[in-house]
Amino acid sequence: MNPVTGLALGRIAIGLLSFLCPALAAKLFRLDAEANPQSPYLSRMFGSREIALGAAALTARGTTWRNVAIAGIAVDAADAASGYLAGRDGYVSKPTSAFLTAPALGAVAAGLAGLWISRRGLS
Repeated sequence: MNPVTGLALGRIAIGLLSFLCPALAAKLFRLDAEANPQSPYLSRMFGSREIALGAAALTARGTTWRNVAIAGIAVDAADAASGYLAGRDGYVSKPTSAFLTAPALGAVAAGLAGLWISRRGLS
């Protein structure tokens, strides 16, 4: 399976969790939803984006698939930057910052690997 396909399935799962159960998603992400009553709104926005990106990656082909994969890499890089900045600026603890940043960086790497594999015709 191409890593982008795995990322797409993961995006849909995380997106559904974030959209349908925002308080649980916040807890899993080590965020304090009770301290911010607006967090379910933000969680659902995040979730809908993840569902859309995942579905697009699963259904796209050819150049469109490549463009969706690149968009996913850009979103994951922005998520990594957001995780880092949240820790730097004191919105979350340093360990939580690392916990949020590391998977996003892993997703960037997986997306790049998926593009490389696809370009070489290996999947």
